[in-house]
Amino acid sequence: MGEQVERVDEHDRVLGVVERAEAVRQKWLYRMAMVLCRDASGRYLVHRRPEHSSRFPGEYSWLVAGAVNVGESYEDAARRELREELGVAAAEVRPLFTFLCDGELSPYWFAVYETVVAEAEVVPDAAEVAWHGWLTQDELGTAMASWKFVSDSRDAYARYRTLTH
Repeated sequence: MGEQVERVDEHDRVLGVVERAEAVRQKWLYRMAMVLCRDASGRYLVHRRPEHSSRFPGEYSWLVAGAVNVGESYEDAARRELREELGVAAAEVRPLFTFLCDGELSPYWFAVYETVVAEAEVVPDAAEVAWHGWLTQDELGTAMASWKFVSDSRDAYARYRTLTH
C-alpha cells in the first residue's frame, strides 16, 4: 500500500483517507506542509533536489516540504519534514499562511511555516537535498529570477513577499 493522506475539500475538511498517488492521479485535494528556514542573521536556506528525484529533479526550492500524514497536524508535519530532510530535530515552527495551491502535480492545501535554525544544525538527507546554501533576501530574489525553482515554491515565494513588503 502506498503513502496514505487525507483527502480534503475546498474548505480543508477531511473527506476520507486515500493513497497519495491516487489523489495526484485524480486531482483530489490533500494537505502539504512547507517550512522556510532562516538563520539568526535572516538568510534563507535554499536547496537543490537530487537529479534522480522522482519529483522536480535538479530543481531548487527555498522550502522543505511533504505531505501531511493521516491524523497529523500541519504543524507536526512541518516539524517532521525538518527532521527528515534537514536533520533539524528541535526547531520551533511558526505558521505563516495557508492557501489552496493549484500544484504542478496536483492541487492541495499548502501550509507554510517558518523557523530559525543555526547553520550547524542542518545535516541534509542526501536523498532529498543535493546541495544547500544560505541566501540573503536580495540574493533569494535574484535566484528566483534566474534559477529553476519548483513551481509551488515560486508561488509560495510570491505570497510570502506580499506579507513581508
